[in-house]
Amino acid sequence: MTRGMRPMTLSYKGRSVEIDMPGWYAEGVEDGIHDGDDMKVSDRALHRLKAQAEGLLLPEDVRRIRRKLGLSQREAGLVIGGGPNAFQKYEAGDVLASHAISSALRVLDAHPDALSILRAHRSERSAA
Repeated sequence: MTRGMRPMTLSYKGRSVEIDMPGWYAEGVEDGIHDGDDMKVSDRALHRLKAQAEGLLLPEDVRRIRRKLGLSQREAGLVIGGGPNAFQKYEAGDVLASHAISSALRVLDAHPDALSILRAHRSERSAA
């Protein structure tokens, strides 16, 4: 077996993308052996397809909006939702932002001043 890349087509709800899939491949055999890092390549590509098909934000859009709001990844997860590590995962493409998070970010992208409402609500929860 040798380490290499092979083309792989992923499909979701009528959409397809071809990726270069890293792995260990035997000559003349189509299938390969993939470790966790290899699988991240296909997982992230599949998450992109799902986001596009379901109308969810892509990782770069999540990052752009968070930065526009002047939030760290940790603060965004605490104020907007998902937890302290959520935005790291959304922006890396490891986890899809939910419909609720995508919708909240779209509203905040159009109306950044609405962030003060979420911050106030978080402060109220922390005080309770």
